[in-house]
Amino acid sequence: MADDGLLGDGDAERAMDVERTRIAHELIGRVHGLPASAVPEALCGACAALLPEMSGLSVSVLGTGTSTGVLLCASDEVASRLAEIQYTLGEGPSLEAVRLRAPVFATDLGTPPDTRRWPLFSVQAAKAGAAAAFSLPLTGAGAALGTLDLYRDVPGSLPVDRVRTALLVADAVTLTVIALDHASPDPEGVVTWLSGAETDREEVHQATGMIMVQLGVSAEEALLRLRARAFAQSSTAVEVARAVLNRSLDLRDD
Repeated sequence: MADDGLLGDGDAERAMDVERTRIAHELIGRVHGLPASAVPEALCGACAALLPEMSGLSVSVLGTGTSTGVLLCASDEVASRLAEIQYTLGEGPSLEAVRLRAPVFATDLGTPPDTRRWPLFSVQAAKAGAAAAFSLPLTGAGAALGTLDLYRDVPGSLPVDRVRTALLVADAVTLTVIALDHASPDPEGVVTWLSGAETDREEVHQATGMIMVQLGVSAEEALLRLRARAFAQSSTAVEVARAVLNRSLDLRDD
């Protein structure tokens, strides 16, 4: 990418547009024509290739009727775990990025201010293998559609040019999802894998309902109990939900 410091404002904007178009074409080209089931993995692989300095990444999309992201794809187990940790705890940079509709960076999860901002997430993220986390919203029509979440296994901020590239990749992910949704000949289109990403969350909803009946509590308290149990045993909300559903775990015993 051209050095913006040597360009006028107009030239810098044109250079940014050229780079944005290149990245968008690369992502769309990597997933175009693939069956719906293969799109998430290909999308994640394309993002990882564009951001090689990152240890790993994931893409989450907002679930139906919720502000909490559901994991669409992850480059590795750590990235997947970070997404689940945030869902389980209800805190973290991804949730903040959705709420603020702006990038949220945690450059050192082992020290303040990150440990003060997300005390539970910071501890669990470090145990999972992340030292820094960066969340960028996928925005369309003024609303957050999801997040592109990056992590590194060493602390530290990103150089300005790497931040710029990450922002352009997030823009391209949004454009890719929208473009594929409109271009798909299948009436279901990309909605097939977007809705499919919510499968695990459905298990949490079902388990929450069971806990409500078992304990005679509200939906909010039932979900809080489920999340608390997950945190206490260093597992995820989905794992606890599955145990509740298969009756290997009964919260009435707590």
